[in-house]
Amino acid sequence: MAQRVALITGGGKRIGAATVSLLMDNGWFVFIHVRNSIAEAEEVLNVFEQQNSSKAPAEILQADLNSDEELEALIQTVRSHHIVQKNGGLHALIHNASIYSSQDYESVSLENLRLNNRLHIEVPFRLTQGLLSPLREGQGCVIGMIDTSLGRAWKGLSQYTSSKAGLRQLMMNLAGDLAPEIRVNCVAPGAILAADWESEHFASVVEKVPLGRVGEPIDVAKAIHFLLESTYLSGQIINVDGGWSVSP
Repeated sequence: MAQRVALITGGGKRIGAATVSLLMDNGWFVFIHVRNSIAEAEEVLNVFEQQNSSKAPAEILQADLNSDEELEALIQTVRSHHIVQKNGGLHALIHNASIYSSQDYESVSLENLRLNNRLHIEVPFRLTQGLLSPLREGQGCVIGMIDTSLGRAWKGLSQYTSSKAGLRQLMMNLAGDLAPEIRVNCVAPGAILAADWESEHFASVVEKVPLGRVGEPIDVAKAIHFLLESTYLSGQIINVDGGWSVSP
């Protein structure tokens, strides 16, 4: 029986790692793209193998997505991989790699803006384009990780939110362009717990969330998995934010 195959960028930590674990638990083979988080990705696989007493159905692929050469090499590796060829193509492509930093608008450099646009717009554009053949073969689903902040003014995040807005529009366009063979959707995380959050920041965030708690990476992973399994959904955005997006 053919195994479903996914590629996730930025798959070594937080939301990426939680998604990898959930997909493996549900029988997927996962290509885990990382830039520097090799040890973290290996730990995800080690945990799976300890819990299941079997080899993790995954492979770690390292690439710096800021490099055109490494991006193209990643595309070619996935396209020609025997796992993709023997399982009827690529069934999921998850654009999760991201850059996030708060900075006053006056001090944002063009280099910083370009880094955000590169990772959030250019890379998803080219990666999807380069993998169209295996995605069509697998009747795959593309998911763009955007942000629940879209449509609001967020101080210090102009370079981040504008590039994520570009990713949102790219995904919506592709939902039309690539139908009916390929579905395209977005997941918009809200306040997802980070290990380096200070207690004051934690408290200020929780005050804004109707459900009264911040999210965990697994909350987002479950939304991703839902979209992969829901074969009549395309062009949709799921806000995983505890109701933050509709709060006053």
